[in-house]
This record gives sequence, C-alpha cells and structure tokens, in this order.
Amino acid sequence: MGQDGIAGIHFDNAELTQVIGYGALVVILAEGGLGTKWSEIKPALPSASALAVVGVAVSVGVTAAAAHYLIGLEWRQALIIGAVVSSTDAAAVFSVLRKVPLPARVTGTLEAESGFNDAPVVILVVAFSTAGPIEHWYVLIGEILLELAIGAAIGLAVGWLGAWGLRHVALPASGLYPIAVMAIAVTAYAAGAIAHGSGFLAVYLAAMMMGNARLPHWPATRGFAEGLGWMAQIGMFVLLGLLVTPHELADDFLPALLIGLVLTMVARPLSIVLGLLPFRVPWQEQALMSWAGLRGAVPIILATIPMVEGVAGSRRIFNLVFVLVVVYTLVQGPTLPWLARKLHLGQDAEAADLGIESAPLERLRGHLLSFSIPKGSRMHGVEVGELRLPPGAAVTLVVRDGQSFVPLPTTVLQRGDELLVVATDPVRDAAERRLRAVGHGGKLAGWLGADGPAP
Repeated sequence: MGQDGIAGIHFDNAELTQVIGYGALVVILAEGGLGTKWSEIKPALPSASALAVVGVAVSVGVTAAAAHYLIGLEWRQALIIGAVVSSTDAAAVFSVLRKVPLPARVTGTLEAESGFNDAPVVILVVAFSTAGPIEHWYVLIGEILLELAIGAAIGLAVGWLGAWGLRHVALPASGLYPIAVMAIAVTAYAAGAIAHGSGFLAVYLAAMMMGNARLPHWPATRGFAEGLGWMAQIGMFVLLGLLVTPHELADDFLPALLIGLVLTMVARPLSIVLGLLPFRVPWQEQALMSWAGLRGAVPIILATIPMVEGVAGSRRIFNLVFVLVVVYTLVQGPTLPWLARKLHLGQDAEAADLGIESAPLERLRGHLLSFSIPKGSRMHGVEVGELRLPPGAAVTLVVRDGQSFVPLPTTVLQRGDELLVVATDPVRDAAERRLRAVGHGGKLAGWLGADGPAP
C-alpha cells in the first residue's frame, strides 16, 4: 500500500508511528505477562535479569563495534543500531516458544528476558539519540538501574492491588473483567512513566501478577487480551510497512545481513555465555537460547526514536534494522523447533493446563468452576471420587458428547468432558489447585508431588 506499491500511499510520519508503536508494545507486553506462568518464571528470574542487563550491554558493544568497523558507521549511529537490535521481541518470543515443547527453565528464562530487556534498551536508545555526548557511563548505568527499580516496584504494586480488587469486587457484567484487566495494565505503564521509571517493565509485571491470581472469568480475559495483542501487532506492521520505502532498502541489504550475522553468531551467544556464567546452564540450553533471541516489530519501533530526534543518518539506521529484523526472523523462527530436537531439548507435549472458568455466586457465597478436559490432560481415566476434592466442593454436572448427566463417584472422566464444579468461598482456591494438580499428575498427583500451580 506504500509509495512503492499499488496504492501509492505516502506516509513518513515517524513520530506517529512511534507513539502508536509504544501503545501497541504496552498491549503486547500486557498480553505476554498475562500468559506467563509464575511457577515457570520464578526459578528463571535471576538468569533472566542478568540477560536483561549484562546480556544487553555485551550485545550492544559487540554489535556497535561491528557496525562501526565493518560498515563504517559513526560511533553514535553504531551504538544506536547496537542498542536497537539488542532487544528480543516479546511478541515473537511469546508466540513461538509457547508452541515449542521446551524445558521450563529455558522457556521461563527467554520469556522473562523478553519482558525485561525492553526497558534498558529503550533507555539506551533514547540516551544515544539525544543530542550531546554521554560524559559518564556509570551515570547512565545508575539511571537504568533506578528506572528499572521504580518500574518494578510500581508494576508489582499495581498488579497486586488490581488482582485483589477484581477478586473481591463483583462487576455488574462478565464482559467488564477483560476490560478492567487491560485498563489496570495500562495504568501500571502510565504510573511507571509518570514516576520516571520503566513503564514497560511495570506493565509486564502488573500483568504477570494478575495473570497468576486466578481472576474471575479468566479464559474470557485471556481470549480478549490475545485478540488485542494480535490487533496491536497487525497495526504495528501496517504502519511500519507504510513507513518503509522499499527502493531504499537495496543499498542497505548486504550491510544489514552482515550486522545481523555478527549479532546472531557472535554478540548473542557471547551475551548468553557471560550473562549465564554464574548459573551453570548446560551448553545445549545456552545454544538454544542464543538462537532463540528473536527480533520482531519492537526493534523497528525503537528505530523510529532517532528519526524523531533528528539524528544524522537515522533513515539509514531504520532501513538497516528493518532488513535485519525481517530476514533473521524468517530464518530463526521456523528453525527453532528443529534446533531444539537436534540438541535433544524438545519434550513431549506436557499435559495441557485446565482453562478453568470461575463465576462468583455472591448471594450463595460460592463459585461455579467450569472447564473442559483437554486432549493431553492426565485427568482422562480418573474417577470422580479419585479427584479427592476438598469438603465443600463437588462435581455436579458432566457434559459428554452433547449429553449432560449428574456423575457418580465411580464415573470415569474422559478427554473432552465438560465439568461443572460447585465450591464454597473458603475452599474455592484449594479445589481449583487440586483440579489442576490432577490434570498435570493424574490420580496420584499428591503422592507424586505434582501439585497444581498456586492460585
């Protein structure tokens, strides 16, 4: 649709693209945080934090040196490119990794890294793009750490307060819960930005807090957030496609491939090795994490910052980043499952989590829990009595092949069954936790230690 295409639309408003891109990134980070499981990400927090700080610094230095010495860019332009492409794209990582059965430590580290590293990279890009030299590097590092700390504190506080409010206040309509969750996430970003902290880190952590709080009408909320996330990605790519002038990309194609080669084969692996050095991660996992540093629309959005700031050569920076991201995303994304199998890291698909829908019964002081038994669930073949639900909770209805019936304690559950469970307020969390435990570990879940994730 752009000026080199059929429609011939002339669009060169980098500032509008940046503003809308920031808004889209907030929605994408919120959707990613809502889908992040705390049980998987908790053990990976130290390593992900190291990659988001140490790894970014190493990647920026190596990539900038390559852009300066191999391509001939000025140091300021080289540092901007190094910072822009050092951020892994949250949308790309979330969408690819959740379809590849990988060890929980690998998935948790990569997802947390992609959620954390946007914040320091944005700070670096803005610092390099702003007029005036950076006199003291330690001042910049201190500023980055302070903004991250402020953003983390605000994100955790807003997320906890939002989750508490949604669990204790009955909204007049179920359709308001998804809107409220996204509004709280956006509020976390706004509060972080107003406090001169990292709004991106704040929105990710706030969404993660709410995503692990087992809020009412959760499946509907997740579906709503995924739909918004897709709209945000589509909107970003439409604007970026209009902003690009294709005939200008030819001269920058080979230089972009060269910078991308250094980034992919040298900078990213070196940042992984140095960032994970204290954690003794096996080399196979390090190799996979090196290849899984996916880039997407986020680096291209960040490349609009120097254009808005009027940095010399900013148009070429944008073109180089655009070509690099498109080519290497097409190469890395589809080959990631193949590499996981070659490194013997691919796992059999884990038992699918139960998408439990919770509806509060205010006057009866209880909850209705409804869910379907997915294909990979170990609840298949378990008798109703073997669920061992806590006193105050019971399976009241089963729908199988379109027919509903009241189950007996000896009724054997099957994949595809839809269950309705009634639980009183005091045992609602315990009942949901037990159902998830059986879904993951079968009838012996408690004995085998396969507890469900905490609500």
